[in-house]
Amino acid sequence: MRVLTFRHVLHEHLGWIATALDESGVAYDYADLYASPEAASDVAQPDALIFMGGPMSANDDLPFIHREIELIRDAIARRQPVLGICLGAQLIAKALGCAVYPNAVKEIGWAPVIFTEAARRDPLFAGLSGPEIVFHWHAETFDLPQGSELLASSAQCRHQAFRFGDRIYALQFHLEVTPAMIAQWLREDESCGALREVHEPIDPHADAVHNEALARTVFGRWCDLVKAQRSVCGASS
Repeated sequence: MRVLTFRHVLHEHLGWIATALDESGVAYDYADLYASPEAASDVAQPDALIFMGGPMSANDDLPFIHREIELIRDAIARRQPVLGICLGAQLIAKALGCAVYPNAVKEIGWAPVIFTEAARRDPLFAGLSGPEIVFHWHAETFDLPQGSELLASSAQCRHQAFRFGDRIYALQFHLEVTPAMIAQWLREDESCGALREVHEPIDPHADAVHNEALARTVFGRWCDLVKAQRSVCGASS
């Protein structure tokens, strides 16, 4: 099995998702279309696609943004599993015909998300009924695609996670981040403007042990889902 991951900057990588993939025996590669348009010559071959975060907008008139939206639409048509994180979630929403626009506030730092009733029946989030502290770093949000299920919300952003069909997942929050990733993000030049609006210091290690366990559970379940869907497709071919 192989998963193809689309990065938009080097420091927004798989994090705990890579750990879950390794533990599940799933290989992965990176496709950095922002750096090389030929980085993903055959996206039909992988078993699933992952689209990571980045400082740009899903509305930016950039060739790789347009290309990734097309790739998501093609994957949906092929019933290929797709996971989107932050910008990746916004790209999925846009690929499904929804608007992406500024959130009421920039949501940056550790804050709780609350899982919906639909999440309690979801293969990834079952059992997570109470608030969970997760990491956020975004300025935009999106409308909920028609036919999707809202899975999580926060006080500052209603649309934090959704599932479309049985194999398209979009997470606005950053469950994948390790403490080292957060520390690096805090040092990055493009983060400086956003950080001026943060009134309390961000501790990269806050609730790190619990966050790692939660991430490995959710992304481990996603790996199981991808493997199960591959088995069904293989059996029917």
